[in-house]
Amino acid sequence: MSVLHFGLTPKMKPMSPKRAAVVAALDVGTSKIACMIARLEPHPPQEVLRRRSHGVELLGFSHLEARGMKAGVVVDLVAAEQAIRQALDAAERMTEVQLESVVVSLSAGRIGSERFNATVDVRGTVSETDIGRVLAAASRHSVRDGRAVLHSLPISYALDATTGIHNPRGMLGRRFGVDMHMVTADIAAARNLMLTVERSHLTVEAMVASPYVAAQAVLADDEADLGAALIDFGAGTTTLAVFSSGRFVHADGFALGGANVTMDLARGLNCRITDAERIKTLYGSVLSGGSDERDMIAVPPVGDDESEPPQFVSRENLVRFVKPRIEEILEMVRDRLTASPFAAEPRARVVLTGGACQLTGLPDLAARILGRTVRVGRPLGVAGLPDAAKGPAFAVAAGLLVYPQSAHLEHFEPRRTRQLMTGTGGYIARVGRWLRESF
Repeated sequence: MSVLHFGLTPKMKPMSPKRAAVVAALDVGTSKIACMIARLEPHPPQEVLRRRSHGVELLGFSHLEARGMKAGVVVDLVAAEQAIRQALDAAERMTEVQLESVVVSLSAGRIGSERFNATVDVRGTVSETDIGRVLAAASRHSVRDGRAVLHSLPISYALDATTGIHNPRGMLGRRFGVDMHMVTADIAAARNLMLTVERSHLTVEAMVASPYVAAQAVLADDEADLGAALIDFGAGTTTLAVFSSGRFVHADGFALGGANVTMDLARGLNCRITDAERIKTLYGSVLSGGSDERDMIAVPPVGDDESEPPQFVSRENLVRFVKPRIEEILEMVRDRLTASPFAAEPRARVVLTGGACQLTGLPDLAARILGRTVRVGRPLGVAGLPDAAKGPAFAVAAGLLVYPQSAHLEHFEPRRTRQLMTGTGGYIARVGRWLRESF
């Protein structure tokens, strides 16, 4: 786990396109923990999902209420560990598989993007060695105090005056450059989540940004090629991933989500948080008008006094508590997309995932505020999903099963190289420092 002191989260080994594998996914969110176990079988590319080399068949699935989490961050190590163990155990029992490692999502830690360019000299044709050299040169920029690198993805290459090259192997040139996209998060958020999972006696095979894998689950290839932004509305966070020309080019996120809507309801209706969550799930809407004021919803009292009668609220009044917070979140999303490469894609669409996006009328409101075509995304190309896992709330968990097929696109330098590059102590010293800081 000392890998985080090199500014890197674990890198998954690339999958062979000709071999099958069993993959375990663990989505640890603010409100729920989902575990999926699936078998990946070599599969001819499909028309809608041309980039997938494997079919995904679900073997086991579990989900339960998260504990010890706030805004995607571990705030109670023991409670979070117990909840993770329960989710893993339920999925293992269903599949009769003993897990050794999992792919884990991260939505917290102020996920953000950085772009770096690097150039090296080449002699003759571009070789694998030259590609490794230019990627290493770009990766040197990724070292940042307090930040962990989740993804390191080359967007395009350049040879002399020619830019936008996707596969430079064998091409001729003298100056060889790369445009690199780094996705980072606060190292404390990543380290504590990794620690919580590994206390369950599992190896974290890879830690990946939630919106990136959600997009891998729900975006058709043509959408990514034409330009798209995925917005993952979680309970404690809202994160986004932007795609252009089929490449993941931008990520962002902030700590507002569906749980904030629940708290607004609990305060506005003077009711328990559990009752506010139930009311939001059953009746939550951002559509003003069209409902009868006589269509009333019973709100149980806060106390345990059963003799106290419930209060009643109309659906129209319910919208007045829900809509302002959703508008605030969507306006923040709009501002962040405006500051991203997505602004240069005027016809690109927005795809919504996450449990909070299921509020009635939210896609229409999002289309109005964002000025884009908006749809709700659901997992594509995953066989055996139960009805409970076919909705947008499980896009991240499903995407974690798809991610191993694209792990080969990532570039991380070996740990030894990173150690020499940072120049802040040897490997043993770093492990010792990690242990002192963590326990």
